[in-house]
Amino acid sequence: MNRTVRAALAGFVCIASAAPALAAPAVSLDSAVFVERVTPKAGRMLEPASELNRGDRVVYVVRWYKMGGDGGFVVTNPLPRSVYYQGSANGDEEVSIDGGRTWGKLGAIYTGERLATPEDVTHVRWRVDPRTASRGQGRIAYSAIVR
Repeated sequence: MNRTVRAALAGFVCIASAAPALAAPAVSLDSAVFVERVTPKAGRMLEPASELNRGDRVVYVVRWYKMGGDGGFVVTNPLPRSVYYQGSANGDEEVSIDGGRTWGKLGAIYTGERLATPEDVTHVRWRVDPRTASRGQGRIAYSAIVR
């Protein structure tokens, strides 16, 4: 695995924490990283990340499994410094530009006097509500660009 791929994967650690509830849910996370390739014959395709180059679009897929308990939970992902955030498949994520201390929607949070950009994002999180969590499993996908 080359240095760029290792760097893109190095910060890919998801954390699940319980939302306030009587019996906090136990959650297991599994993740995979893909690179988007575009070819004239096949069009756009995702393949497991084994080699990345500057400008590649990387797709992170996090699968969650609720092992028990009640209520919802939060999945938080710190972004590797080697990528910058692009967006989530469902768009309901919150982002942090200060290492996870404060959260908001991209396009509504500021760094200094300017609106934060995807390059400023340090962490991404998703709130899995109790109704969705009751399904027992789900997926979260988001993309980033290799710096």
